[in-house]
Amino acid sequence: MGNGWHEWPLVLFTVLGQCVAGGLIVTGLGWMAAKADNVGQIRIVRSMFLLWLLMGIGFLASMMHLGSPLRAFNSLNRIGASALSNEIAAGSLFFAVGGIWWLLSWLGKMPAQLGRSWLIISMLLGVLFVWAMTRVYQIDTVPTWHNGYTTAGFFLTMLVGGPLLAALLLRLSGVRFPAAQFAAVSVAALVASCALVMLQSGQLGTIHSSVQPAVTLVPDYSMLQVWRLILLTLGLGCWICPLTRRKQPRVLSLLAGIMLVVAGEVLGRGLFYGLHMTVGVAVAG
Repeated sequence: MGNGWHEWPLVLFTVLGQCVAGGLIVTGLGWMAAKADNVGQIRIVRSMFLLWLLMGIGFLASMMHLGSPLRAFNSLNRIGASALSNEIAAGSLFFAVGGIWWLLSWLGKMPAQLGRSWLIISMLLGVLFVWAMTRVYQIDTVPTWHNGYTTAGFFLTMLVGGPLLAALLLRLSGVRFPAAQFAAVSVAALVASCALVMLQSGQLGTIHSSVQPAVTLVPDYSMLQVWRLILLTLGLGCWICPLTRRKQPRVLSLLAGIMLVVAGEVLGRGLFYGLHMTVGVAVAG
């Protein structure tokens, strides 16, 4: 029993990876919308350095989960047959394609006609990366993970954290974008996250193995989920409250917001890993 923090490398990898994937999509849309503002596009590209820094941190953390980081490439040995290999391959492809687009754009070497298509491909690879993550945990011998809540939870992290991260980057670049529309997406994702917690809490009460019921895996599950949702609400509030007053959020406010959201999702992902249980002799549910 515990809160799953012993899996902190995977917690950081999944949360940061999902936020970066969502952040690239929204920031990329902002970059494409500023096609008539070449200076603005350059500033957006420079601000996107943070995306790839976070992605790099996530991959470094994931390597800590391996028995030996020097053998990390062995995780690619079964692409197509192993969900783990597919996840690493999808993440590496997303990192490489998106990172090369960013580097060439930063250096001014990206052809104008190619840049838009390359960016769209990178955005789609981000969605594929998150989908590949969800498949790793669809294990039929782990009933607490083998369900639609896992898939929904991972994509909701992308939808809650991604737009807020993009709002920070676009604010740093000084480029205006339809913030209210993307803020509405994050709020809708937060509401969906609340519903997901309630539905999954009810399901956990119906799952038990021959050893223990699922609800005993994380004794403080409900209280910790409440704290998680409070952190997410406060984080989004740092972005949304200024918007309701028709003001541009300050950089420090957005930075505080993304830190609160990441903290909340890290807490929630720790609970997810804490719910790991195998079927044992039998599972009922």
